[in-house]
Amino acid sequence: MTEIQHQPTHPHGSGEGHPHGIMRRKEREITDRAEIDAIVYGEKVMHLALSDNNTPFLVPLFYAYDGNSLYFHAAKAGTKIEILKRNNNVCFEIYTGFSIIEDDKACDFEARHHTVIGFGKAFFVEDENEKIAALNKIVGLFTDKKFEFPKGNLNATNVIRIDIDLIKGKKHGY
Repeated sequence: MTEIQHQPTHPHGSGEGHPHGIMRRKEREITDRAEIDAIVYGEKVMHLALSDNNTPFLVPLFYAYDGNSLYFHAAKAGTKIEILKRNNNVCFEIYTGFSIIEDDKACDFEARHHTVIGFGKAFFVEDENEKIAALNKIVGLFTDKKFEFPKGNLNATNVIRIDIDLIKGKKHGY
């Protein structure tokens, strides 16, 4: 598995480090990978953005993280599955600690938050051991109980791995 790049060269040659350019508010950027990982490990829900024929699709999902990849599970059919079969490029967002920072001026209200945004490629997990390990990680977010996954349930469930190509963090108000 390849190392996740913190700031790769922009694919169009600008060298700005992020597909959407450099972070405008550099003082809010999280550059410590351990801090980014702590946010990703500490949460349970991500928002996954997909694109199909130039039409965006966004869905919240429970996920597990292993330090390099994100995992989620889904039914064998549905909108996100059909989109991923055609286009496995994804963007994800995870945030924590959201609240409002009030001000005396309406235009100066701000959001207190920690946010992680990343890009990667999604792959359907075929290996049964990897699939079971991912499901155990996801279930483990909610309970210490150990479960067996019957063969029929495993066959009826997709597990998708997102190999992260780029991940960035931002914080404000902390």
